[in-house]
Amino acid sequence: MDAEIFYVLVGSVIVAAIARWRGWPAPLLVTVVALAVSFIPAVPNLRIDGHVLLTLVLPPLLYSASLDVSFVSFRRSLPQIRRLGVGLVIVTTAAVGLVAWLIMPSLTLPGALLLGAIVAPPDAVSAAAIGRRLGLPRRVMTVLSGESLINDATSLTLYRVFALILAGTTVTVGSGLKDFVVAVVAGVGIGIVAGLGMHQLRMRISDPVVIGTFGLLAPFGVYAITEHLEGSGVLAVVAMGLVVGYNAPRTSYATRMQEAPIWLSADFLLESFVFAYIGLQLPPVLAELGATQVGGVLWLAGAVFLVVLLVRPLFVYPASAWGAFWSSLRLRRFEKALASGEFQRRVDAVAEKQRRKGWTGRRPSEEELRERFRESQLTWRDNAVISWAGMRGVVTLATALAAADLAGLDTEASHAIVVVAFLVTVGTLLLQGLTLPLLIRGLGVADVTDEEEEDRRQLEQVRARTREAGKVFLDEKRAAWEQKHGAASLGWFDRFAQRFSRVERDTAQGQRDEDSMPRPSRDELVGLSKGWLQVRRDVLITERDAGTLNEEVMRELIHAMDAEELALDTRIATGPTER
Repeated sequence: MDAEIFYVLVGSVIVAAIARWRGWPAPLLVTVVALAVSFIPAVPNLRIDGHVLLTLVLPPLLYSASLDVSFVSFRRSLPQIRRLGVGLVIVTTAAVGLVAWLIMPSLTLPGALLLGAIVAPPDAVSAAAIGRRLGLPRRVMTVLSGESLINDATSLTLYRVFALILAGTTVTVGSGLKDFVVAVVAGVGIGIVAGLGMHQLRMRISDPVVIGTFGLLAPFGVYAITEHLEGSGVLAVVAMGLVVGYNAPRTSYATRMQEAPIWLSADFLLESFVFAYIGLQLPPVLAELGATQVGGVLWLAGAVFLVVLLVRPLFVYPASAWGAFWSSLRLRRFEKALASGEFQRRVDAVAEKQRRKGWTGRRPSEEELRERFRESQLTWRDNAVISWAGMRGVVTLATALAAADLAGLDTEASHAIVVVAFLVTVGTLLLQGLTLPLLIRGLGVADVTDEEEEDRRQLEQVRARTREAGKVFLDEKRAAWEQKHGAASLGWFDRFAQRFSRVERDTAQGQRDEDSMPRPSRDELVGLSKGWLQVRRDVLITERDAGTLNEEVMRELIHAMDAEELALDTRIATGPTER
């Protein structure tokens, strides 16, 4: 088994590498090649327990994805994400369960609903890969990524409820809702605490190798602990990743530069293996069916596949219309409260309570408050792409395999669930995955001209602010420099400062012969450079927190600053600083 897993890993990585080289969607190519290879007689049957597969694959993939999600964009799109990640999963579970029960009554209603919970959550890995390659707007990518981060929690919670019912446990609507609330509250709470703890660890330990190792272990530990406490391990890992990712700009540049390639490689390896494993399961799942079962199960699989395709757009468009109506209603209420002075009195009361407790912070402007009530709007074209980006993945297959061992399911029912889940997974991957690029191009959704223009506007504004902050920093340091080293050293200061600033100095000291000037130490010059970089980072973080700078733009600028600081440290390590 160990050698077989190694061969699958190597083969899937090679195929995925070819796909990346050719610019093709790697998940689809890996799945197609694995399907073809599965029919070779010499290929052994690779079967991994569903619980083991979920525990080993899901936490790191979720954590890595949540690290890259813009928390600001996620929060603004949360109503849409919540509707898809919770509401759509519940609706899909009910629709699939009803249809499956009518077609195959031997499943029983709880078993049919269990099948619905298994096939309900889309896996956005392949959709995200296609979207990134074709340049989908961030508003669409945020919704797709956010949905994939929380829909697994809803699906797994429903899965647990129906598994208990099948086992003979009495579960009422009230107890089911209670379990769901407990799972959400416990998962989010544990994840936030773990994320804050991880952030403090990253701030206090300067060794990026140690921090990177802790980062690799953290999602597994948090997932296992939360599941043991009957919370949602999925939400715990996601919450931890969002907290760590949001605070990542405050950590050292070495930590950021160390962990980025680690997670890129881990994602590449795990995603390649998962989609190869999905493709290799065709012969074993078909072999489990009896001759009398084949026709009925294939009919059931086709019906479930059709329901999965239809329910998503039938939910997305009405939900989007409802969101727009509810957003406008909340905004009108806010404007009414603002005009009457009621809202201002509430804000003043909250500010007074915070002042008494010693809390300080910038009060948000009226426009920033309006943005909190204004839901991010998606066009009908955006919703068309979201409606068709419903490919199923590892969670569907792993939970189906885990269901085979559930009490209360006979052998025929468990085999039917595994086969249907597999065919729906592969069918959505191939049909929707292959046609999604055509839909995106045909609708012109990848036209991000307005988004790029907004990015350029924000870049110009934030660069002006960082230059101003840099000048203030240099003026302060210049005065301290003169006091410490004397006026004769200002020529050195100005010459060095002009390397990374456009500050021009017309001073007598600036014209002196450099050999006659007192020379500052290398540590002083390095401190000046690092301080100037840190001031600019602080401006970016402040603008991000105020909502005036897109988080993706901020990360690009901070990445450039990290490269500057790496170059500075490299010069220090390899030779004396130029004077």
